[in-house]
Amino acid sequence: MDYEDRFRRHLESLHSEGRYRVFADLKRRCGAYPTADHFTEEGTRDVTVWCSNDYLGMSQHPKVRAAMHEAIDEVGAGSGGTRNISGTTHYHVELEAELADLHGKEAALLFTSAYIANDATLSTLTRLIPGLVIFSDAKNHASMIEGIRHGGGPKHIFRNNDLGHLEDLLKTVPLDTPKIIAFESVYSMDGNISPIGAICDLAEKYNALTYLDEVHAVGLYGPRGGGIAERDDVMDRVDIINGTLAKGFGVMGGYIAASRACCDAIRSYAPGFIFTTSLAPAIAAGALASIRHLKGSDLERARHRERVRTLKGLMTNAGLPVMDNPSHIVPVMVGDPVHCKAVTDTLLTHYGIYVQPINYPTVPRGTERMRFTPSPVHTDAQMSYLINALEELWAACPVANGQYVRLAAE
Repeated sequence: MDYEDRFRRHLESLHSEGRYRVFADLKRRCGAYPTADHFTEEGTRDVTVWCSNDYLGMSQHPKVRAAMHEAIDEVGAGSGGTRNISGTTHYHVELEAELADLHGKEAALLFTSAYIANDATLSTLTRLIPGLVIFSDAKNHASMIEGIRHGGGPKHIFRNNDLGHLEDLLKTVPLDTPKIIAFESVYSMDGNISPIGAICDLAEKYNALTYLDEVHAVGLYGPRGGGIAERDDVMDRVDIINGTLAKGFGVMGGYIAASRACCDAIRSYAPGFIFTTSLAPAIAAGALASIRHLKGSDLERARHRERVRTLKGLMTNAGLPVMDNPSHIVPVMVGDPVHCKAVTDTLLTHYGIYVQPINYPTVPRGTERMRFTPSPVHTDAQMSYLINALEELWAACPVANGQYVRLAAE
């Protein structure tokens, strides 16, 4: 077996399909977000970041940075171990209490990422509850899909936000069979929002638990940043909430919030929790400061809502193929992987605008897109420059038979 040849062939396949991913080498400027330095072989240049999940720019907030500096000065860099073996610091305990309060739950449990939280929790629930059947939204994140697969139990996939299809599937399983409905609040690529209350109605009718991924909503929605469930006043009806510290809160890490017994069971049985070094104390301290600030401040959320409305309006007025949705995600459709990468490469190299192409498997083939995420600190001037650049590119790539003609430079 020529192992290197096998690796090369797989990489060549990605290149030929136009979905080989290239990382942009960036260094954000503290206090000047969304501006960053872009490092290339030709040198360094200024770019404006338009695709970060640091939705509110909280990674730059003085309270967050100060808390992290203070924690490093007080206890050092790393946590020193897993949560079971010396890795539970007072910062972790405080943060879990703050997250439980944010979501109105008895307890919360920290993980190193929301991906691990989803994978570990969903797979462990299947092992803890014999005969458990999971009903999963078709557009759930890869971490939820992996967790369900790792659990190895029976599952049903319902069409995205389709309550009728979900109920039809629920009817096929006996009422006394244990069930979980797993879904998201904000779907990160299309930007649509789930009808949480109506799904909870079905869960109660058919004796199911609810598992809600709020990673693209925590910090951004609700009077205290508790997410869509808080905004819609249904948080108490959701059994298990998954969230992240890496997006709206601007740091890193993931968590679940649920009953005390549920969190304790996951803590005690999930390998993804038990055998992983805990978050660095400074990270926990920064997240704690961010959550506490956003619980009491709506300024960032209000400014964010205004910036999203403004960008969507500008794109619509310019005739760009922006996908309409009720959230802060701003997808601009392209529909071809090679062309999508060519457009984003041109934006980066010729205009100093960084937005990552979104291709399969993140989205279905034929729905390739650019995904813009305006923040509270993107300025009118930056928006105007972006729209002008996109208009120039779209003028150079006219529509032909429903498809955008590729850039001549390709």
